[in-house]
Amino acid sequence: MKPLTIQRWLLTNGLLLALLAVTLAVCACVGVPIDLRDALANWGKPNPSFDILFRTRIPRVLLAAVVGAALAPAGVVFQALLRNPLADPYILGVSAGGSLGAVTAIALGLDMTFLGISPVSLYTFAGALLAIALVYAIARPRGAVGVNTLLLAGIIVSYFLSAITMAITYVSDPYQSQKILRWLMGGLYLVSFQDLARSLPWVVAGFVAMFALARNLNLLTFGEESALQLGVDVERTKKVTFVVASLVTAAAVSVSGPIGFVGLIVPHAMRLIVGPDHRILLPASFLAGGLFLTVADTLARRLVAPTEIPVGVITALCGGPFFIWLLYRRQKRAFVS
Repeated sequence: MKPLTIQRWLLTNGLLLALLAVTLAVCACVGVPIDLRDALANWGKPNPSFDILFRTRIPRVLLAAVVGAALAPAGVVFQALLRNPLADPYILGVSAGGSLGAVTAIALGLDMTFLGISPVSLYTFAGALLAIALVYAIARPRGAVGVNTLLLAGIIVSYFLSAITMAITYVSDPYQSQKILRWLMGGLYLVSFQDLARSLPWVVAGFVAMFALARNLNLLTFGEESALQLGVDVERTKKVTFVVASLVTAAAVSVSGPIGFVGLIVPHAMRLIVGPDHRILLPASFLAGGLFLTVADTLARRLVAPTEIPVGVITALCGGPFFIWLLYRRQKRAFVS
């Protein structure tokens, strides 16, 4: 592990922040040509350029950045907590719970926005909270949270809730089933600043909490016994990281649906670039996750314009080749050594 210095931390995250800012500005301008000067000159007035830029594109690119910035550090935390490089933010059932909530809302016909509030988002968040509560209750019958027990509890809850989701989808009418399928693919359709305002506080607060535990996560990678000997309250760290990372994931899923691979690709890519120290890995993943999903969402809406590809398809297409390359790289290193 390279020694972490203030200069290295500031340089790495400063470069990522600048790159993210440029990417947001460029992606907000990609699409149907608009008169930017006209949009800025007619701030707040009825104007097509203003509406396209400030009510469609800017909320969407900002929300894509927020969702990516939620999923990537959550993936880092789950990989450290479970000591599993293939762990992602959805491995403990949060996505399955959120999907059940969203599918229930759509099946009940509650998919219309009212006063800027989407019942689907509320049901999604509630479903994700239900999954978190179930996993936590199953994993700690005697107070302690075992890593293997937590993982098994997540898998059990995920399969159970997914079965209910499939049953609801099966009995829904074709029109509702189409809406459900579109939501389950993940995407950032018809988003607004209200969606951003609902998710941003959860993501920022959750990231601050995860970053505060970066030292403990570093020590946990050496094993629970070693961390305990070095003064880490292992049980408290596991409980807090599980709850915080799950809540951040729930906030992301509630506005975007389940978008896969962000919490897998970005942590591994950043680990290759900045190293395994969570004090720099977490903020780097936070910024790189926002950058990655912003670019992926822009590709999703422009590759086959005027129609859209679900952004989950784009992230999966990136994730497959990346992990093939990563596996090949590790095998090559093992062969050389």
